[in-house]
Amino acid sequence: MFAEDSTMHASPGSLQPHSQSRRRMLGQTACGFGGLAASCLLAEQSRAAAVAARVRARRVIFLFMQGGPSHVDSFDYKPLLVRDNGRTLDVEDDRTIALKGAVQKKQLRLMGPRWKFRQHGTAGLWGSELFPELCGVLDDCVVVRSLRTEGISHGPATLFLHTGSTIQVRPSIGSWVSYGLGSGNAGLPAFVSITPSSGNGGARNYGSGFLPAIHQGTPLAAGKAALDAEPVKHLHNPLRTAADQERLLELIRGAERLQQAVRPDDAILDAEIASLELAWRMQGELGEVLDDAGETAETRRLYGIDRKETANFGRKCLMARRLAEAGVRFIQVTYGDNTANPAWDQHANIEKHGQHALATDRPCAGLIQDLKRRGLLDDTLVWFGGEFGRTPYAENNGTGRDHNPGGFTMLLAGGGLRSGIAYGSTDELGHRAVEKVVHMHDLHATILHLLGLDHERLTYRFAGRDFRLTDVHGRVIGDILA
Repeated sequence: MFAEDSTMHASPGSLQPHSQSRRRMLGQTACGFGGLAASCLLAEQSRAAAVAARVRARRVIFLFMQGGPSHVDSFDYKPLLVRDNGRTLDVEDDRTIALKGAVQKKQLRLMGPRWKFRQHGTAGLWGSELFPELCGVLDDCVVVRSLRTEGISHGPATLFLHTGSTIQVRPSIGSWVSYGLGSGNAGLPAFVSITPSSGNGGARNYGSGFLPAIHQGTPLAAGKAALDAEPVKHLHNPLRTAADQERLLELIRGAERLQQAVRPDDAILDAEIASLELAWRMQGELGEVLDDAGETAETRRLYGIDRKETANFGRKCLMARRLAEAGVRFIQVTYGDNTANPAWDQHANIEKHGQHALATDRPCAGLIQDLKRRGLLDDTLVWFGGEFGRTPYAENNGTGRDHNPGGFTMLLAGGGLRSGIAYGSTDELGHRAVEKVVHMHDLHATILHLLGLDHERLTYRFAGRDFRLTDVHGRVIGDILA
């Protein structure tokens, strides 16, 4: 990889190699634009080869449940919360602490889980009737019950989940993976975000920040667009033949070469050139990946595409599997409704969780089952969860639950992890993570580790310092590795 400016250098032990200026590189390259594209591909292959010996997972599929599903209603069983349902007690109010910086206790009513719990599978892990299908695959999962994150509101917490920062513009985790590994298919991007939300960080949640722009996630059906309508705009031009488009591309390449002669060290221009070349290659690859007409009726049933309630999200999860098979490194699938109060955000009427679980449960479980039967789960990390959890008490003594960044649950499956285990715990009510606490920085460090990347060495020099996804924090959770 060539640096974004000729003075950039790698920190000691960094995965980022020493650089030379683009002016010198282009002057030594006979092929100009073609040489630049070839060098980028070779650099990606070199980075991938460098970490191959450490790889446990080759790809990640992140099933993002936007808004914060309730852990105490799903996978974190608290008998005391069941017993003391309706009891009023003094509770430290997270929102007051976050906004005013002072501890304030309020008289709040405990709310027991709205769905019944029982143990599942040979491992006997606890799960509720909210997610019956996911409960059926818990033997393939690690249930991390001791997550802790930053940010009490959706915007900061969602940004922290994706970028490791609540306010600063930083690269998203998918962009770091793209930077560290490159794509597994030269005709496809390394990072794809399926139906990302336009709110709570928007494009920053799949943005490349200060990394080269080529590492930004490629959105499929962004905003309110439907996946089955026009997932990628202008992928094909019906008014031009392939030969016409190739001639047009050659003309644009010529113009780009002229621009490079004038702006030899322009990072934005280089990103435009790389994006143009990728877009050209995608026309030959992505259309086939997006076409799921050849999938069997049984597979469609597995993802719930045959049912009205699950068809939409089921199609997204099936697309994620197809992208993973095709070589995309990091695929994010967002479940959300693009409103100010995203899907799982039930401050009132927590029973509405049932509607969202109905839409996502079968597709998520179907994805894990499909990957497993195809022999892909061993080297695919499936990551399920939201930006935070919910409180064990009723918000304002009503019918919903407030945000809870201090303790919540995520599911992880495949990708070199142990299976059928629960890791860590919250307190006896499910309010705070207290045992084997996993900060979001720790989860990020572990995901990179599974991909063969050292979170302390995967750095990028910007504004005079070396940045990384985990900032100056993070540890790999060794106890959950296979």
